[in-house]
Amino acid sequence: MTLQQEIVGNAMQMAVVNLNPGQTVYCEAGKFLFKTTNVTMETRLGGPSSGGRQQGAGGSGGMGGILRQAMGTAMQVGQRALAGESLAFQYFTSQGGEGTVGFAGVLPGEMRALELNGTRAWFAEKDAFVAAESTVQFGIAFQGGHTGMSGGEGFVLEKFTGHGTVIIAGAGNFIDLNPADFGGRIEVDTGCLVAFEEGVQYGVQRIGGLNRQGLMNAVFGGEGLSLATLEGNGRVILQSLTIESLANALKKAQGGDKQGPTGGMFSTHAG
Repeated sequence: MTLQQEIVGNAMQMAVVNLNPGQTVYCEAGKFLFKTTNVTMETRLGGPSSGGRQQGAGGSGGMGGILRQAMGTAMQVGQRALAGESLAFQYFTSQGGEGTVGFAGVLPGEMRALELNGTRAWFAEKDAFVAAESTVQFGIAFQGGHTGMSGGEGFVLEKFTGHGTVIIAGAGNFIDLNPADFGGRIEVDTGCLVAFEEGVQYGVQRIGGLNRQGLMNAVFGGEGLSLATLEGNGRVILQSLTIESLANALKKAQGGDKQGPTGGMFSTHAG
């Protein structure tokens, strides 16, 4: 059943979701805005992929099933803790008729509803997830150690699989690209990436070599030492505002510019 939702607003968008009787949607803690009184709210540690719903004793295989469910939930919670994600999800179910729930991201920017048909997963930067219907599984994907360490961002990704609608949010405005339309490869600031389809290969590369121009790019270019690379054929969503640039602008406005006159690798913003 397709999730009925509408994304409204401009500078700070929100998603208004209309639930059919018995339909469930879940969100990351802190993304909920409002609901109608006939929509129940329940906070759980487990997500749909770990059997977060309570099961009857007969359907869970007795004590062994309960233990497996507990271990699955603990593993998922542990992964989210390592990724710096919220430890719990909030579930909303409409009772006795249609209901409405509102969600929003945490930064000024856009939201996007992605439709999963079970053939391709979607990956997103951490904190991009807002809400999804219960038929969508939320997981954590750990990018290769070399890629994550060299890029500074992107080591941990959110992964969405299954069927249904998932809603994500980012900062600034979105632009949709396909690397196949640009010779099969694009390079972006590591903080600009919001989400991409399975089939697109994500990596990180150093900007230039350890020579004069490479150091000029890193020191005065404001991009640090690395760029994200995206290759293949599939949708990619980028954002026009990075969290680092927003943080530096706020610090500068408060008289505490931590980036300094050169920016780039000399930036001392709090991570």
